[in-house]
Amino acid sequence: MPRRHLPPPPPPAHLRAWHDEAVLRDDRATFLAELARQSLGLTRLLLLWSVAAVFAFGWSFLGMALMSFEQGDGLGAVIGAVFAALGFGVLVPAGFWFAWGARRDREVRQLLCAWAESEPPAGVPAGHPAAGLRLCAPGRSLGWLLSSAVLCAAGLWVAFGWAASARPDGTTYATYAEVAYYIGLGMILWVTGLLGAGKAAAHYRWAARVFTGPATRASR
Repeated sequence: MPRRHLPPPPPPAHLRAWHDEAVLRDDRATFLAELARQSLGLTRLLLLWSVAAVFAFGWSFLGMALMSFEQGDGLGAVIGAVFAALGFGVLVPAGFWFAWGARRDREVRQLLCAWAESEPPAGVPAGHPAAGLRLCAPGRSLGWLLSSAVLCAAGLWVAFGWAASARPDGTTYATYAEVAYYIGLGMILWVTGLLGAGKAAAHYRWAARVFTGPATRASR
């Protein structure tokens, strides 16, 4: 996916007096909206799912390796070693990709906090509900939560459903190697769903606390 450039950080407090107040006010609103889209937009959700798909692809090779090792013969051991090498060859780059995405999310969050803590627009309180509602992004947050809940449910069903059918012979039930594969696949789905739900909930709580909390408390 193409890299989207991040907005610059807000100017230091001692330099803001040298800038035009209207320009700073417009920059603050524009950059906060852009950072909120980058933090909780559809692109970030698809990126998270893409990383999970790569992890699942790599784990599939490891699952085939376990099934080959379970055969207990020399040919199965050789084939299992090849599948294991392919699996690690996919999982290691996926881990770096995940680390890059986590670092990117941390940068976006730091910029969001920095711009939110900068001087609010003149005459508009920091907790103005209109700005808070836009930055809370309730629609995007709900979409992240619902899709993540589906992933969590699917992951738990895949993991525990196959684990309950484990038998050593594998004639009518899943073998232990198959169960290990499906438990790993289910955990990938479950962790991906947890990450998505946690990200959406954390963003919504942060925006509600920073932008709508003071105004709400003042109106009571």
